[in-house]
Amino acid sequence: MSDTQKYDIIVIGSLNADLVVRSPRFPQPGETISGGDLLTIPGGKGANQAVASARQGANVAMIGRVGKDNFAPLLIENLKSNNVNTSHVAQDDSATGTAIIIVDANGQNSIVLSPGANGKVDFHDIDSAPDAKILLLQFEIPMDSVLHAARRYKANGTTVILNPAPARQIPEALLTLIDILVPNESELSLLTNMPVTDVKSAELAAQEILKRGVKTVIVTLGSKGALVVTGTQATQVDTYKVEVVDTTAAGDAFIGGFASAMLNNKSLEESVRYGCACGALATTKLGAQPSLPTKEEVERFMSLQ
Repeated sequence: MSDTQKYDIIVIGSLNADLVVRSPRFPQPGETISGGDLLTIPGGKGANQAVASARQGANVAMIGRVGKDNFAPLLIENLKSNNVNTSHVAQDDSATGTAIIIVDANGQNSIVLSPGANGKVDFHDIDSAPDAKILLLQFEIPMDSVLHAARRYKANGTTVILNPAPARQIPEALLTLIDILVPNESELSLLTNMPVTDVKSAELAAQEILKRGVKTVIVTLGSKGALVVTGTQATQVDTYKVEVVDTTAAGDAFIGGFASAMLNNKSLEESVRYGCACGALATTKLGAQPSLPTKEEVERFMSLQ
């Protein structure tokens, strides 16, 4: 692929090696409990969203950094095998980003993140990246780099989608550059200092975000689906009932599915419904990127509902 071409989706974000162990429950402080075998699985919110989008047929490039260690080839080869362009993934002298993940018997996870090379993604990485129709951003790289990326791509007319995770405050300058913000309930609560406990409180908090310059807020609500809030309406979109194995990367699957549906000229509501199907399917398998569904899987799943 030529780097002068315009991609469907550019993801500027993190690549992590996820070290995953299943456990009957989360250990208490000072407690040691036995779990299952340790699995090393490609992850990182950025890379997850790149793979999620590519599996839906989008033409995707990943921008980010890995270290010069044993995890780096695993992450890069996995992206390539999923048809994600990796020519703008740089190798850094830092360690590759790592996430220590415990998954309990209910499929809920607890994560400790070591950013490593993700913390070194800089303006040069962004300025040398190709153009795209949609830019996907998250918060596992430095905030200055996220802001710089949003400025650069917004100026080119690219649709900028931000997943504000892991949760943290967002500079006002960044909010005004965001076309679509996709927080979960806890992230939205932190951004607004408002309680988000149900659909109504999510709508009120999302409206506060709209006042700060964002055009559209899509709140992911887990088993309650998602809430789409624009300047003119609020629409709840139900999700699909599945047997949950592991919730890791469900939000990333949603974003990849949503973005790819937008590329196919589906309406905002249709795109969110498609994203919900992707997120639901991702919870039925263990791990981050291995759980991300293909376009064929999603279409078959939706046709049976």
